[in-house]
Amino acid sequence: MKRDNLVRLTRFKVMEKRRQLEQLELMMGEFERMAADLDAQIASEEKKAGITDVTHFAYPTFAKAARARRDNLMNSVKDLRVQMNAARIAAEEAEAELVNAEKLEQRDGAREEMDERRSASA
Repeated sequence: MKRDNLVRLTRFKVMEKRRQLEQLELMMGEFERMAADLDAQIASEEKKAGITDVTHFAYPTFAKAARARRDNLMNSVKDLRVQMNAARIAAEEAEAELVNAEKLEQRDGAREEMDERRSASA
């Protein structure tokens, strides 16, 4: 494989890793926003019912369901944070690989240029 193809492939990998990071960040933000909306709905339901004790027999069913949904969303955010850390590491590795590929391409280009000068002067 030529060096320029290697550099192009490595650049593609870097861009893909960055895109994955952006998607994870967007998903986390959306989940956190949805959880905040559910918190507001829970507070509203508790205010209407006048009951904030989850174990009370008359605690609103909607508030229980909203709490469960919110907890699931927050667990998903935690999982996404783990995925995001792994994606960051992968992106950093891809960027380091790109730097190395670019250095190799520059070195090969300089070597070819020197060879051309030698053959032209001979």
